Amino acid sequence: MMSKYPLLGMNLVELQALVKRLGMPGFTAKQIVEWLYGKKVTSIDEMTNLSLKNRELLKQNYEVGAETPVDEMRSVDGTVKYLYRVGDSHFVESVYIPDDDRATLCVSSQVGCKMNCKFCMTGKQGFTAHLTANQIINQIHSLPERDKLTNVVMMGMGEPLDNLDEVLKALEILTASYGYAWSPKRITLSTVGLRKGLQRFIEESDCHLAISLHSPVTAQRSELMPAEKAFSITEMVGLLKNYDFSKQRRLSFEYIVFKGLNDSQVYAKELLKLLRGLDCRVNLIRFHAIPGVDLEGADMDTMTRFRDYLTSHGLFTTIRSSRGEDIFAACGMLSTAKQEENNQS
Repeated sequence: MMSKYPLLGMNLVELQALVKRLGMPGFTAKQIVEWLYGKKVTSIDEMTNLSLKNRELLKQNYEVGAETPVDEMRSVDGTVKYLYRVGDSHFVESVYIPDDDRATLCVSSQVGCKMNCKFCMTGKQGFTAHLTANQIINQIHSLPERDKLTNVVMMGMGEPLDNLDEVLKALEILTASYGYAWSPKRITLSTVGLRKGLQRFIEESDCHLAISLHSPVTAQRSELMPAEKAFSITEMVGLLKNYDFSKQRRLSFEYIVFKGLNDSQVYAKELLKLLRGLDCRVNLIRFHAIPGVDLEGADMDTMTRFRDYLTSHGLFTTIRSSRGEDIFAACGMLSTAKQEENNQS
């Protein structure tokens, strides 16, 4: 039996073309988007203001395409990691992080990743597939806590700029008036920084931008992040200086603090030098050990000193609170385990 095409993840233009192709009235596209993104239905039968004939016509080749998570892990701190099946035999993770009056979902954009950052479990999987807009949006649409969500971060498995067409389509649906109508200020995309994708993302989206930095020193960043060789952090900062981040859109740099590697004042001074003239902030992140990687996280005293030095020199810096440690909330662990389990069975 031929599998059906998902409607979830289609934008208004695609749905207008679809209803035209099927010979339905033009206004049907507006009705369908309202059912998909406004009323968040899970089946075509629920679209009750479409005629029975048009619903049957749609159902011949299409379905809503919402897939609930196949597994979950719950942390003592309320963080929940969900595993979604994509395609026949692959899996991606989303992490739901409740925090007082905020609730953030960390969303994946690829199965695996090509970037192979030394400190990242997803990178160890290698690259398998790009997620479609349907598979990206489904992580939000089918989230059990969907109605509590206040923020989305594209910081899960994969490099969003390496799958930019599908990511931008998903972001359009999230922010468009016909879609979920979220403010772009509720969404942050995190990237290692790919030359061709970065400029396009800045110009085609108003969402916040977070750059994975982790070292201000080119040679060291290359060792941690092979993508540095293709597009250096100094070139990236040069590009970012062409844009205005002083208003509603926020630019931040993610910096995992590794013990004895990038945690001394020498690195803090290099960071200040690199980011001078940019309207931005720095988020310091604790590192959690992953199998087979000889890196350790710096202790909290070291991180606090690092933060205070940067802040006292005019660079707004925070330490991100660590969440879901007991369930390995950093992406890649659960999907790796599930993939290995599947391969053995």
